[in-house]
Amino acid sequence: MTVYGMGLRSWARILCQPRADEEPVDQKNYLEELCKPKCVKPLLEYQACVKRIQGDETGHKHCTGQYFDFWSCIDKCVAPKLFQKLK
Repeated sequence: MTVYGMGLRSWARILCQPRADEEPVDQKNYLEELCKPKCVKPLLEYQACVKRIQGDETGHKHCTGQYFDFWSCIDKCVAPKLFQKLK
Protein backbone atom coordinates (compact mmCIF):
# COMPACT_ATOMS: atom_id res chain seq x y z
CA MET A 1 0.00 0.00 0.00
CA THR A 2 1.42 3.38 -0.95
CA VAL A 3 0.88 6.62 0.88
CA TYR A 4 -0.33 8.35 -2.28
CA GLY A 5 -2.93 5.68 -3.01
CA MET A 6 -4.75 6.23 0.28
CA GLY A 7 -7.75 8.53 0.44
CA LEU A 8 -8.60 10.98 3.18
CA ARG A 9 -11.00 8.55 4.83
CA SER A 10 -8.29 5.88 5.02
CA TRP A 11 -5.89 8.30 6.63
CA ALA A 12 -8.57 9.46 9.04
CA ARG A 13 -9.14 5.89 10.22
CA ILE A 14 -5.41 5.31 10.73
CA LEU A 15 -4.79 8.61 12.50
CA CYS A 16 -7.81 8.43 14.80
CA GLN A 17 -7.48 4.88 16.08
CA PRO A 18 -5.51 4.84 19.32
CA ARG A 19 -2.98 2.15 20.07
CA ALA A 20 -3.54 -0.06 23.10
CA ASP A 21 -1.07 1.99 25.17
CA GLU A 22 -2.50 5.40 24.16
CA GLU A 23 -5.43 7.45 25.34
CA PRO A 24 -8.34 7.62 22.87
CA VAL A 25 -8.48 10.68 20.62
CA ASP A 26 -11.58 12.86 20.74
CA GLN A 27 -13.16 12.23 17.35
CA LYS A 28 -15.44 15.26 17.58
CA ASN A 29 -12.56 17.75 17.55
CA TYR A 30 -10.97 16.00 14.58
CA LEU A 31 -14.25 15.92 12.63
CA GLU A 32 -14.96 19.58 13.42
CA GLU A 33 -11.67 20.55 11.79
CA LEU A 34 -12.61 18.51 8.70
CA CYS A 35 -16.02 20.22 8.51
CA LYS A 36 -14.89 23.84 8.94
CA PRO A 37 -14.08 24.31 5.21
CA LYS A 38 -17.69 23.38 4.41
CA CYS A 39 -18.97 26.21 6.62
CA VAL A 40 -17.09 29.15 5.14
CA LYS A 41 -20.17 31.28 4.44
CA PRO A 42 -21.41 31.35 8.07
CA LEU A 43 -17.83 31.96 9.24
CA LEU A 44 -17.44 34.95 6.91
CA GLU A 45 -20.77 36.33 8.12
CA TYR A 46 -19.64 36.00 11.73
CA GLN A 47 -16.29 37.67 10.99
CA ALA A 48 -18.04 40.51 9.14
CA CYS A 49 -20.33 41.03 12.14
CA VAL A 50 -17.39 41.10 14.55
CA LYS A 51 -15.66 43.69 12.38
CA ARG A 52 -18.86 45.73 12.07
CA ILE A 53 -19.43 46.00 15.85
CA GLN A 54 -15.78 46.36 16.81
CA GLY A 55 -16.18 49.96 17.95
CA ASP A 56 -19.34 49.42 20.02
CA GLU A 57 -18.77 50.87 23.46
CA THR A 58 -22.32 50.25 24.71
CA GLY A 59 -22.15 46.46 24.75
CA HIS A 60 -25.58 46.19 23.16
CA LYS A 61 -24.42 44.90 19.80
CA HIS A 62 -23.39 41.27 19.47
CA CYS A 63 -22.82 38.51 16.91
CA THR A 64 -24.37 35.65 18.84
CA GLY A 65 -26.69 34.66 16.00
CA GLN A 66 -23.88 34.45 13.45
CA TYR A 67 -21.70 32.56 15.92
CA PHE A 68 -24.40 29.95 16.50
CA ASP A 69 -25.10 29.72 12.75
CA PHE A 70 -21.44 28.85 12.17
CA TRP A 71 -21.35 26.15 14.85
CA SER A 72 -24.74 24.80 13.77
CA CYS A 73 -23.32 24.26 10.28
CA ILE A 74 -20.34 22.41 11.73
CA ASP A 75 -22.56 20.31 14.00
CA LYS A 76 -24.78 19.29 11.07
CA CYS A 77 -21.68 18.16 9.17
CA VAL A 78 -20.10 16.34 12.14
CA ALA A 79 -23.15 14.54 13.56
CA PRO A 80 -23.60 11.76 10.97
CA LYS A 81 -19.86 11.02 10.89
CA LEU A 82 -19.51 11.07 14.67
CA PHE A 83 -22.42 8.73 15.38
CA GLN A 84 -20.97 6.18 12.95
CA LYS A 85 -17.84 6.03 15.12
CA LEU A 86 -19.61 5.64 18.47
CA LYS A 87 -19.76 2.16 19.89
